[in-house]
Amino acid sequence: MSSRRHSIAVIAGDGIGQEVVPAALQTLRLVAERHDFALDEREYDWGSDHYRAHGRMMPVDGIEQLARHDAIFFGAVGAPDIPDVETLWGLLIPMRREFDQYINLRPVRTLPGIPARVVGGDDIDLVIVRENVEGEYSSVGGRLYPGTPYAAAVQEAFFSHRGVTRAAEYAATLAESRRRRVTSATKSNGIIHTMPFWDEVVAEVMQRHPDVTLEKVLIDALAAKLVLAPASFDVIVASNLFGDILSDLAGALAGSIGVAPSANLNPERRHPSMFEPVHGSAPDIAGQGLADPIGQLWAGAMMLEHLGEQAAADEVVAAFEGCLRDGIATPDIGGTASTTEFADAVAARFGELG
Repeated sequence: MSSRRHSIAVIAGDGIGQEVVPAALQTLRLVAERHDFALDEREYDWGSDHYRAHGRMMPVDGIEQLARHDAIFFGAVGAPDIPDVETLWGLLIPMRREFDQYINLRPVRTLPGIPARVVGGDDIDLVIVRENVEGEYSSVGGRLYPGTPYAAAVQEAFFSHRGVTRAAEYAATLAESRRRRVTSATKSNGIIHTMPFWDEVVAEVMQRHPDVTLEKVLIDALAAKLVLAPASFDVIVASNLFGDILSDLAGALAGSIGVAPSANLNPERRHPSMFEPVHGSAPDIAGQGLADPIGQLWAGAMMLEHLGEQAAADEVVAAFEGCLRDGIATPDIGGTASTTEFADAVAARFGELG
């Protein structure tokens, strides 16, 4: 019997999540066996099908069920026939907020065999630290006079000293283990309350990290610089909205958003953290066997790292990078392999290792 066991909640969710999650689990099980630990998986068939049957994305006690696990391995959420406000706010957002997963960590780097989309993109190696539970994605606000010519909507951004501090502290500590540079995304020249507050708190935190260089950059200029000089970034810290946008942009610049992973972390481990690819449910290709499983595999590696299985995590990354180096890839990045064929090629590498 394995000496170490990790309890994992598995939610494939919607669209291509149903394809890439099983593909990635195949590799995670193999690497767990190689490193003498076990993943005690519990699958939950929650998502849009559950919504159609029950009017909810997950059961009333869904959060309580997930709280029993060490981590959540998540695929994707979203369906064309159901409003995003139902799908995301019924499954993904509650997990992030109820479990205080206040750090969304998104590494972006150029992978072997995947050409970057911009000049200078061959050396991209950055991490986006996104504040994940407040900011622009608050639930404060509402609609007035619906259905009349006076209809209006109000959405309040919420930034707390605690929330900004946690994100900035995580980014600074991460930068100390990398190239010691933090870029803070802001818009304090146009948003007069929240963004100056963000700047002040980030600067306050960075004073406790004198070896880390801080650069404050307006979000529009930062987006342009990502395109013009993507390899110049180390760690980017950003609010919920800015971090969401920048991570998709950076992933596309490195070659494909289909290979980008993310971790929704509760760093203190009081609650389970959740690991997912960035790509979403991709209903246009769902069920065709074309989905790229790399984002899910990489998210799985991040999960293993979080669980203390660093050597296993490194092997997962080395395995899919090795396949890419050998020219094995799915159509989104210029290859011909199906989802299953790529997953099998990754699994075969562990068979070769014995």
